[in-house]
Amino acid sequence: MNIVIIDYGAGNVKSVQFALERLGYEAECTNEASKIISADKVIFPGVGEAKSAMQELNRFGLDKIIPELKQPVLGICLGMQLMCEHSEENDTDCLGIFPVDVKKFDEKLKVPHIGWNQIQNLKGHLFEEVDEGEYVYYVHSFYIPENPFSIADTEYGINYSGAIRKDNFYACQFHPEKSGDTGEQILKNFIKAV
Repeated sequence: MNIVIIDYGAGNVKSVQFALERLGYEAECTNEASKIISADKVIFPGVGEAKSAMQELNRFGLDKIIPELKQPVLGICLGMQLMCEHSEENDTDCLGIFPVDVKKFDEKLKVPHIGWNQIQNLKGHLFEEVDEGEYVYYVHSFYIPENPFSIADTEYGINYSGAIRKDNFYACQFHPEKSGDTGEQILKNFIKAV
């Protein structure tokens, strides 16, 4: 199993790598297009700010590569947001894989939304053996509204997409690598994705 974690300077790639190692999988962290294209599974993490992250993707030519990938791809946190059309964070055009926009939480809410929250309305094999209402770990100030690609919802002031899927592209707003047994099960399910 050839697993690649995209390392473009905007993700805590090591924590994802360590989570996979705990499950018995080795993964390579890289920004090399040829290695990403030839991987069996690709994980696209992200931490930080959308515009500078997109600039890094552009610098490595990954803005063209990622949307064309045919194998299972899992976006995490900012990685999920960068898979969308546009982000309100510094008015950033993103990769356009999902035709939805990223919104800023209402200022009445405490942001960033940090900590454990529940996922519900779970759909598809990413959530096999995961119970409705399980807790996962979030850290974010922007969100993706509920949309036709939603495969999990979370409530924080409003209901929003905790996870989305389109074809071979999966993404979750929470951090499965920091979400204990539930997160490990989700990572396992992704690794087993066809």
